[in-house]
Amino acid sequence: MSFTGVGVVAGAALTEAVRRAGADHVEPTIADNLAVRTGDDGRWALHDAYVGARCSSFAILVPGDLALLTAGPTTVRAYFDAVLPIVHSVAEPGAKIVFGSGTARRAPDGMGDDEARRRFAAVVRSARDVAAEHDLRIVLEPLSRSETNLLHSFAEAVAFLDDADLSDVDVVADLFHLRNEGESLDVLREHGDRIGHVHLSDRGRRPLGAEGGDDVWRSFLDAVDEGGYRGTVSLECTWSPDPVVAEQEIRRSVGLVRRARALRV
Repeated sequence: MSFTGVGVVAGAALTEAVRRAGADHVEPTIADNLAVRTGDDGRWALHDAYVGARCSSFAILVPGDLALLTAGPTTVRAYFDAVLPIVHSVAEPGAKIVFGSGTARRAPDGMGDDEARRRFAAVVRSARDVAAEHDLRIVLEPLSRSETNLLHSFAEAVAFLDDADLSDVDVVADLFHLRNEGESLDVLREHGDRIGHVHLSDRGRRPLGAEGGDDVWRSFLDAVDEGGYRGTVSLECTWSPDPVVAEQEIRRSVGLVRRARALRV
């Protein structure tokens, strides 16, 4: 496997545990973590914990209380204009931003599917354009039906982006969502050129090798590799609330990915 590094999606509270556990990078969440609201006017500012940091990828772009499909283009653009420069200040050149944010992108009752897709395409286009101004790259994440009612599978996300003339936006391969939607791993081989980022976990977002887990994550990584993806992989798991235990879980999970990669080389 020719992945370039193993990272961990984490908030500020787990950042040091991720580093001590030996991961190659931290993937910070953005909304209300890396970028925090300040004062009565709700302006966004960089969290002190990230001053001086340099990150190659980020997750959770939009807070759940920003209803992207009904807020209006000006409001949505204002959010991206406020937050993406903050991300840029701690980003490596060309860093990736995972656009999942299921609650924020949920279509309201009564909005037809075609209208929801049209509006969301405008949102993704806005995010892509502002991100590009700051040397950042948006990658779209399909999400499970339990998290949102818009764009659930990898293949659906690719088709959506192509139909909206957004083929320069890549898609996140996330094993948790592929499992939940029953999507074949073959889609990652068929559309390997569209994989922009990878999120990995064991069954039910457990850490790799946890009790009740399985080896599907190994087959997933094989499929991603066979599709031609050569970027970083980030573990997105539900870690223990105890930082000491979480550090052990992260170290074990990172080690398992590295050993699996070594066996495939």
